[in-house]
Amino acid sequence: IAVPDFIHVLNHARVNDFMDRVAPPWVLKPRLMAGAIGIKKVHNRDHFWEIANGLGDEQSYYVLEQFIPGDVLHVDSIVYEREVLFAIASKYGKPPMQVSHEGDVFTTAILEHGTELEGTLLEFNARVLAAMGLVRGVSHTEYIRAHDGGKLYFLETAARVGGAHIADLVEAASGLNLWAEWAKIELAGGAAPYRVAPTRSEYAALLVSLARQEWPDMSNYNDPEICWRMQKKHHAGFIVKSPSLARVDQLLAQYAERVRQDFWAYLPPKERPSD
Repeated sequence: IAVPDFIHVLNHARVNDFMDRVAPPWVLKPRLMAGAIGIKKVHNRDHFWEIANGLGDEQSYYVLEQFIPGDVLHVDSIVYEREVLFAIASKYGKPPMQVSHEGDVFTTAILEHGTELEGTLLEFNARVLAAMGLVRGVSHTEYIRAHDGGKLYFLETAARVGGAHIADLVEAASGLNLWAEWAKIELAGGAAPYRVAPTRSEYAALLVSLARQEWPDMSNYNDPEICWRMQKKHHAGFIVKSPSLARVDQLLAQYAERVRQDFWAYLPPKERPSD
């Protein structure tokens, strides 16, 4: 299982060896947190030490990781007794770290079914979850498909439902509510049978943006494919679904551009979660 090269920010001599061996840029990542919170892109050695020295005794809470340019994909899975019973693959429009640090509309969409990419990614995901030893539960796991050569890298995983309304995206496409399925798994506990039964296999896409307006008026976004709307201060968001991948792609592209014009706002990323 390929992973980006990384080093624990603890022994400074080893960190310097890493920076000698792995070309910048790098990514400084907290060992905890979620999403892109606390992540910093590091451009050179001096930049790293400037950040690291500012962290003081909290340096050891971080890892320094090789930055691999590429598409970021995610697989959301249901596992019972070490068997992946359900998995659905998606691709972020722009990598979450780029959206968080540079600002843009956050999007992700279900991959085309039956493609070589989907098959390879789902097989890779099963290997990752087996290696992690997940016995039962749900997981949200992210991967990089490198721009140079298309190689897949395991990026990160969590034994929980994905955030940022990805569970709503999965439900739109499959009919499965991952929170409800997780509860069923915990009740079964390995002692009782558990089965998963998606009610549909459609395409869906999710769009979320910070908004300049306290309560943005999204009434002009009225295509029948919209199945979910975000109701949150200073946010705009939708999920669209359709049996047609082309229709979902068309709506996502149109809505992303319209939302940039109508609502989009940017705030610098926070160091710690507040919501």
